[in-house]
Amino acid sequence: MTAIQIAAIFGFLAVALGAFGAHGLKETLEMNGTMAAWQTAALYHLVHAVVLLAIAMQLSSSGGGTRSLVFWLFAAGIVIFSGSLYVLAVTNMKWLGRITPIGGLSLLAGWLMLAIRGLK
Repeated sequence: MTAIQIAAIFGFLAVALGAFGAHGLKETLEMNGTMAAWQTAALYHLVHAVVLLAIAMQLSSSGGGTRSLVFWLFAAGIVIFSGSLYVLAVTNMKWLGRITPIGGLSLLAGWLMLAIRGLK
């Protein structure tokens, strides 16, 4: 599977999960008081899926290096940050909020790598 395909899957899931939360899970999220958590997860998921796609397009034309590391930092950040918020929102298991910052740190590390090294 190519980086572009992985980015596309992340993008597809961001749109699908955003819509599912707004429609299919609306009652559950309102009952749990976790609609904002779901919306935050979906927003960060979609934004970083777009970033993944941009990096994947660079990877396809010129190889790995920093691009590859940044790609995987963002991918891990989406899974851990948004994933933990999605599960927290549906299950109302507040302890999952302790995992979320790990994903946030991964996203921050990706942005920091971009700031320091660019897409070399």
